[in-house]
Parts: sequence; C-alpha cells; structure tokens
Amino acid sequence: MGNLNRSAGILAMAATAFLWSIAGLFIKVIDWNPIAIAGMRSLIASAVIFMYLKHPDFHFSFPQIAAAVANAVTMLLFVCANKTTTAANAILLQYCAPVFTVFIGAVLLKEKTHVENFIALPLLLAGMVIMFFDRLGGGRLLGNVFGLMSAVTFSLYFVFMRMQKDGSPLESNLLSHWLTAGICIVISLFLPLPQVTVQSLGAIAVLGVVQIGISSILFSIAIKRISAVQANLIAVIEPVFNPVWVFFIIGEAPGVLTLVGGGIIISAVTAASIITARRTA
Repeated sequence: MGNLNRSAGILAMAATAFLWSIAGLFIKVIDWNPIAIAGMRSLIASAVIFMYLKHPDFHFSFPQIAAAVANAVTMLLFVCANKTTTAANAILLQYCAPVFTVFIGAVLLKEKTHVENFIALPLLLAGMVIMFFDRLGGGRLLGNVFGLMSAVTFSLYFVFMRMQKDGSPLESNLLSHWLTAGICIVISLFLPLPQVTVQSLGAIAVLGVVQIGISSILFSIAIKRISAVQANLIAVIEPVFNPVWVFFIIGEAPGVLTLVGGGIIISAVTAASIITARRTA
C-alpha cells in the first residue's frame, strides 16, 4: 500500500511539472502587463480549485498562511521574470529552489542537511553567475533577479506545503490565488487596460484552468505522498520542457551562457536530489 501511495505521488508530481512547463510559452504570447496576467490567471485558477474542494477547510494555521503567501509571491515574481528576461533564464534560475529547499527544510522541518547539498550549492552559484552574464541588456538583469528571488520563495512554498502533509494543503493554493488576484486587481486599477483578443483570452484560460488550476490539485496530491526533496527532483521536468515549448512555438532561443549555466544548475540539483532520495529510501 505504501509503494502504491508513493507511486501515485510520483505520477501526480510528474504531471504537475509537465503542466507547469507550459507557463513560459503562454505568458509570452499574452500581450498584457505581468500584473494583469498574474491576477487573471489566479482568479480563474481559484475557481477551478474551489469547485474541486467544494468545502475548503480554512484553519489559518502558520503553514497554511505561509504557503499561500510564498506561492503568491512566487507567481508574481515568475510572471515578471518571464516578461523581462527569456523563459529559459526565468525557469532555470527558479530551479535553484531544490537546494534552497534542503537548507530551509533543515531549519523549519528539522531535516538533516547532507554533504551532497553543500557540494551542490557552489555549483548553483557558479551556474547563476554564468547565466547573469548572458545578454544583460534590455532589462534582462532585472528579469534574472526576479527569477532568482522566485527560487527562494518557491523553496519556501515547498517546505510550507510539506508541513501540511497530514492535512489538506490545497487550501493554501486557493488562498494564494485569492491573494494574488486581489493584489493584482488593485494594482491594475492604476495601469492601462490590457488589450483583449481571442488569443489572449484563450491563453489566459489555459494558464488559469490547466497550467495552474489542475496542476495545483495534482501537486496537493503529490506533496502528501512524497518528500519535498523528491518533489523538487521530479519537478526538474519543468525547466527542461519550458524553454523547449517557447523555442519551437515563438522562436525564442536561449543564449549559450544560459545553456551552460542552466546545465550546471540542473545537473547539480538532479545529482544532489537523487543522492538524497536514495539515502532516504
């Protein structure tokens, strides 16, 4: 029963990461400001999650609120990063999160930090430095900073969601989308109205229903059955596919330094996560 439960968690996390990977593409094809995209996406996603839960259990514990805030900030930063740097930079920098998760988890979850994580950390830093030197003009430096900041908040989100493994973590996602939508609606009042087209409406619907709504449900199923480290390892599917969709559909190619730095980051994260997962098993 335990193996079956874990297998279900692995499959749910793999499906989650695959759905997450389409974010860069659909964000790129919507000609709206990042605030409007993040707000509308979360508003639609919250409706999907609410219909799934039917009777959400809000107890407003620290992990429930903290996960909601961390996810809301992550979504805002990630959308801003995708609009100000390449999709590859945005997602690869965010995937420094697994190693950050280990160190944050050591403090908050009392999980032991192992030697492979200390080895991976300088490799991550090296990968980030290389990526930050990749065509920094046109506001790309700011986008890279947004991507790196989202890695920190994303790691906090994983840890706080894992704290709720014996409860119902999906409520945190619902709260985070209400929070994001509320903040974005208020800010949007002071920004120009976005141009509404069939393409933008279709793309935002896919982002809200599929990329965020359904993936949130799958993630809540996964995180109750596998560890935060295992979830991060499987989530490496996302940074592999994210820039691929963008390249093939709209032709945005990552730079050489992005590929080199991103390769170092993914290799370090994957190797450290595999070693940790095997030790845990």
